[in-house]
Amino acid sequence: TLDIGEILVKDDIACYIADRWMEWDMRRQNRVNSWEEVQRYIFATNTTQTSNSKLPWSNKTTTPKLTQIRDNLHANYMAAQFPDRKWLVWEGDNLEDNKLSKRRAIEGYMCNHVADRNALKGEIAKLYLDYIDYGNAFVMPDWYDGRQEQEDNKVTTGYVGPVAKRISPLDIVFNPTAPDFQSSPKIIRSIVGLGEVKEMLERYSIDEETTEANQALWDYMKDIREQVGLYPGNTTTKDAIYQIAGFDTYQAYLNSNYCEILTFYGDIFVQGENKFYRNHVVQIVDRHKVISMKPNPSFFGYAPIFHAGWRMRQDNLWAQGPLDNLVGMQYRIDHLENMKADVFDLVAYPPVVVTGYVEDFDWGPFARIYAGDDGKVDLLSPDVQALNADMQIALLEQKMEEFAGSPKEAMGFRTPGEKTKYEVQRLENAAARIFEAKIAQFEQNIVEPLMTSMLEMAKRKMDLTTVRVLDDEMQRTTFMNLTSEDITGSGRLRPIASRHFAEQAELVQNLTGFFASVPGSDPSVLTHFSSVQLSKLWEKVLNIEDYNIVQPYVRIAEKAEADQLMSISQEQIAMETMTPGGLQEGDYDADLVGPTAEEAPAPVPMGI
Repeated sequence: TLDIGEILVKDDIACYIADRWMEWDMRRQNRVNSWEEVQRYIFATNTTQTSNSKLPWSNKTTTPKLTQIRDNLHANYMAAQFPDRKWLVWEGDNLEDNKLSKRRAIEGYMCNHVADRNALKGEIAKLYLDYIDYGNAFVMPDWYDGRQEQEDNKVTTGYVGPVAKRISPLDIVFNPTAPDFQSSPKIIRSIVGLGEVKEMLERYSIDEETTEANQALWDYMKDIREQVGLYPGNTTTKDAIYQIAGFDTYQAYLNSNYCEILTFYGDIFVQGENKFYRNHVVQIVDRHKVISMKPNPSFFGYAPIFHAGWRMRQDNLWAQGPLDNLVGMQYRIDHLENMKADVFDLVAYPPVVVTGYVEDFDWGPFARIYAGDDGKVDLLSPDVQALNADMQIALLEQKMEEFAGSPKEAMGFRTPGEKTKYEVQRLENAAARIFEAKIAQFEQNIVEPLMTSMLEMAKRKMDLTTVRVLDDEMQRTTFMNLTSEDITGSGRLRPIASRHFAEQAELVQNLTGFFASVPGSDPSVLTHFSSVQLSKLWEKVLNIEDYNIVQPYVRIAEKAEADQLMSISQEQIAMETMTPGGLQEGDYDADLVGPTAEEAPAPVPMGI
């Protein structure tokens, strides 16, 4: 037996990070088990794939209520997140950074170059699924260079810029008892191929010294894999940190073509060096070797990793999801559904009780049963009250919708009862407050800091790019050549999507109610309202700015033009009406028409 620990050359920093991964991963095992149960119910096709598999019912139907709530929340979250084309605005902290040219440059780059890409919306859609399924969503910015060089040494056009990188909740750990997520150290786990590790080491080789060190590390990684792969006996590991998820043993891990990389973000103290490293990024491989250790290049002073929790806890950073509390109700629904189906089967095909001597018979319609003097056949019919379980199931489903913060109005169904004018809108706004609060929470903790960090990364890495900008005032499209200095400013990018969506609905309701009331219809009150500004307000509320409909007093100019065209048409019609028909004297020119029959000379006879 070979103890793998005897052939490993360990780094203290790497072993410390691996220990922290094990510790923080063990603290969240209850959450991981809860996530696994929720995932089973979401994608189950029958109860044998869920915890309901132990029930004694012969019917195994599962009602996908959790799946429906998940899809409903996701569809409404995405609709509220991207209600309009322009959902990002730049707010400068001073007059210089809030100029129109600065705002156009930053908003043009982020809105038309970054935010409008389908890749970003697709990544945010995945984050919303994490937000619903796990109750926790994690994201960080990354730099992408999609340019491709062809054989003629010409670089083809491709996207170059910041992208959003989703982090699976299963691949990140942190100190759950930290005061907030930003101050907690974080470790991200990724499984890559050996070729990617080789490419990573070559990318980190910036000088001769680092090149030699990285080459030595690569040779060491290959050497330990060859030793373990060629050893004919068994291997063991005594340290628990080498129990890598996804592999049965550490030997199986070394014999595979994959490699685990743990990336640490935060502050770390090295006891051997007696040195404290603040805000560093450390990457380790195989749970015991450091491949990179450098300061975090972000200007923010902390790791640009962002977290949004659905139902936050006061003393634990791992939040709870909207579906976690509904698993028991889903269990109850499946229980009632299958019990009702079994009872219905017993009603349709009840068991029979045979008393005395009865000849064998086939039970069915018009069957003949021959029995002796004491023979008797009775049917055992169950209590049919169990078939009324539909009422309990419907009540449970309604409660689950409300508990998840997804009111029925969000699905297009109206609540029972007579409604007065504007009461429907008022009730819908009140019922959707949980929904609006949760999406605003996601937007503040994920979308806003993500877009700001992507702008910061573009400032650090962008050289020159051309972006398409839509001028809202002139209603025309222009193209701008931007450098990193053009998009540098003191301020923040603020999403105006979901919060603007809710404010918009409330504003429409208030304006409609006001102008329908007595004060709103009083001419003396309306005298103090600007018609131009009200028109611009409705244009903004209805999201019709791109159509260029609202222009000051444009209807007066259009009416004058229409009256002018009408006057010209009426004058032309009057002239045509007064003009007599047929040819009149003076309607032709004698020189052009020729002489009349009397004025024409006599014909000359032709000779023979």
